[in-house]
Amino acid sequence: MNVHKPDDAIAAEMMGIGVAARAAARAMREASGDAKTKALMVAAAAIRSRAEEIFAANRADLEAAKAAGMSAPLMDRLALDAKRLEAMAAGVEIVARLPDPVGRELARWSRPNGLDIARVATPIGVIGIIYESRPNVTADAGALALKAGNVAILRGGSDSIRSATAILSAMREGLKAAGLPDAALQMVQSTDRAAVGLMLEGLNGNVDLIIPRGGKGLTGRVMAEARVPVLAHLEGIVHVYVHSAADLAKARKVVLNAKMRRTSICGAAETLLLDRAVLQSHGLPILEDLAGAGCEIRGDAAVRALFPAAKPATEEDWKTEYLDAIIAVRVVDGVEDAIQHIESHGSHHTDAIVTEDAAAAETFLNSLDSAIVLWNASTQFADGGEFGMGAEIGIGTGKLHARGPVGAEQLTTFKYVVRGDGQTRP
Repeated sequence: MNVHKPDDAIAAEMMGIGVAARAAARAMREASGDAKTKALMVAAAAIRSRAEEIFAANRADLEAAKAAGMSAPLMDRLALDAKRLEAMAAGVEIVARLPDPVGRELARWSRPNGLDIARVATPIGVIGIIYESRPNVTADAGALALKAGNVAILRGGSDSIRSATAILSAMREGLKAAGLPDAALQMVQSTDRAAVGLMLEGLNGNVDLIIPRGGKGLTGRVMAEARVPVLAHLEGIVHVYVHSAADLAKARKVVLNAKMRRTSICGAAETLLLDRAVLQSHGLPILEDLAGAGCEIRGDAAVRALFPAAKPATEEDWKTEYLDAIIAVRVVDGVEDAIQHIESHGSHHTDAIVTEDAAAAETFLNSLDSAIVLWNASTQFADGGEFGMGAEIGIGTGKLHARGPVGAEQLTTFKYVVRGDGQTRP
């Protein structure tokens, strides 16, 4: 066991786990209900077929715990036998058979201006789960997280690390069988307390939610030290992407309104992504509209070649919330390139696509993990009043913990999918 790693080695290990988890999050977000069910059913079978391996690991944990003077009640919590293993496998099967909580349409309505607005259940993303002696939590927590389309970073107690690792290995058989990424379920191997501290700091932004399961000491530490936001109104690095199949008239209206209607609100567009395929036909009129309205344009090389009045954009411009009449403009090669830019530089606030290609729009709406995603509508609609909710306190870009019992359904959040036909906000 990696108990005494130097701090830099622990940090490197933990940051690697976080990066791998974030990379796996999109695949899990897009995973079908059938794939997740298959993964869990195979995982349950693997727990049974690997029983002797799991029992051997558990015996090693029990021997170490006894040598360390663990109390009888805690030893009992740590111990696995045939009955407990079967209950663990059966529990995974029960979770597998639950309805898929992802993609549920929680509500849908139309606005008088024709906007179609849906609230859809989506995975939280990357969940760090910190727990103590009970090794069965590895299967329970992993199964619930996966059913809800999440990635789980598991950190069990040092006394159960061998058992937990063996159970996780069985769970990963299910991921492989279903074609899901191994990194969707990861076990922190370091038993150093510094590893927990790094998780509570969020692993450089790669953890969306921390769930503690254990006694008052563990829960107290998590509550006192966690830096993962519970509800955050963060900056709005808002994007509008003009796709190759965009209607020019709609694109001009939407972009100009998204940027210039009110430049000081969090839903104002800060970055414009222009598809290279329509750079000449769409890009020039859109840029002329913005400049004519008094907007400063900061562009990449392709933008400046088209529009010499644009200032050179720096790397900092792609992650700046100007709240002013300034916009950063970049040329991208297709919808995947646009998604990659937004995922790398955005703040998960509000992002829009302008296109007449329904398949491209659905890819954009489904793949982005932003609080609000729009199709053919201005980002200035990112407002509670415009959604028919009345006043708002802000646009939350963080994720809320569930209240009450946390099952698969409670490990989802939601996003708004807004479909329009060129509407702009007056």
